[in-house]
Amino acid sequence: MSTDLMPNRFRPGEVPLPAREAALIARRDAVLGASYRLQYRKPVHFVRGEGMWLYDPDDRAYLDFYNNVPSLGHCHPEVNAAMAEQAARISANTRYLEPRLVDYAERLIDTFPAQLDRVVFTCTGSESNDLALRIARLVSGGEGVIVTSYAYHGTSAAVAAVSPNLGAAVNLSPFVRMVTLPGTDGVADAQAGAFFEAQVRAAIVDLQRRGIGVAALLFDSIFSSDGVWIDPPGFIAGAVEAVREAGGLVIADEVQPGFGRTGAHMWGFERHGIVPDLVTLGKPMGNGFPIGAVVGRHAPMERFGQTARYSNTFAGNTVGIATADAVLTILQRDRILESVMRVSQRLRHGLDAVAAEVPGIRGIRNAGLFFGVDIGLPDSLPSQRRAMALDLVNALRDDGVLISTTSANEDALKIRPPLVCQDEHADLFLARFRAALEKVASAYTPA
Repeated sequence: MSTDLMPNRFRPGEVPLPAREAALIARRDAVLGASYRLQYRKPVHFVRGEGMWLYDPDDRAYLDFYNNVPSLGHCHPEVNAAMAEQAARISANTRYLEPRLVDYAERLIDTFPAQLDRVVFTCTGSESNDLALRIARLVSGGEGVIVTSYAYHGTSAAVAAVSPNLGAAVNLSPFVRMVTLPGTDGVADAQAGAFFEAQVRAAIVDLQRRGIGVAALLFDSIFSSDGVWIDPPGFIAGAVEAVREAGGLVIADEVQPGFGRTGAHMWGFERHGIVPDLVTLGKPMGNGFPIGAVVGRHAPMERFGQTARYSNTFAGNTVGIATADAVLTILQRDRILESVMRVSQRLRHGLDAVAAEVPGIRGIRNAGLFFGVDIGLPDSLPSQRRAMALDLVNALRDDGVLISTTSANEDALKIRPPLVCQDEHADLFLARFRAALEKVASAYTPA
């Protein structure tokens, strides 16, 4: 496991910088907190965005194959117009009657299985996961939370404590139990479900024996931070039932896989054939505007509402609702999920072709427009695989394409373009990816 909190980051003195960027970094370091990081060895400086593209001050275009938050692409004109129109009229909160809040809530709920029929709005995915844990702990009477071994669920104190991805310096709650995924342990598909269920049951036994109890199984259904280990579909079903038998709730973190990212379904958990008790949503819901939600079954939501008040002033504000409503309208009207499936197949075929012809790809996994690509030459050490993946990410950055890395060793590429990605973007990405891989692989190939 990499011990660097952000391996793909700028380190002063590592690469020469233009005077303009060097001066801006100096000003930034003089005023911002030390927790901030700049991505890429040579930081990128953007002044505007449009669709699949980001532009620097010299108007150089960068193809964005990394950012899932602007789910419909950067600065979508229809989304921006809805945001501006509502902001020009009124920005109010959920304590006042507002028809559009109810209209959007009804439309959003209609995209979920019938069992999930209530929604509470938040501002971010972190707030959504924080609230979902509060609900689960109240309803279950337990405190224990089961997560995957490199999961990330947000930045509040409560969810940072259940996010192993944040590093050893961020203490996990003593009420957390971690389980590994079948793919990361090399378990065959036929045994994947039993493997995962056995780990979850062992975690349940431990939590119960220590008097902690089980509040929730919390998972990102695309397992992004773990390396996009998503297969086989349905492998989590036995674990879901085990948690319910123990009185816990099942929370699907849909901040990354939701709103059509997987293409075949609106929500990532649907790919696994399960219906969770609570579902958490984040900023892709508003194409980057700070809005999120918890969608859940009636019973736990009702129980929580009878004993606690959750009325975050900014959550569900009229500007956010108008923005999210525009996003949902475009997703449905423009049949975005169908486009995601078509383009993802084109990307997958292209990546398979590159893997067959250029050394350095150990595996490819995807669901819709979310790809994990394992990097490394045969018999290479974990440190060499990580270094090669980071070199590849930065070679692409230098050629005007943005991606990043994931997994505990940071040796898997994370490729997740906005959902408006089209064939021409996929083809351009594949061409530049091939060229970058050829260049980087040659540097790691023994003479």
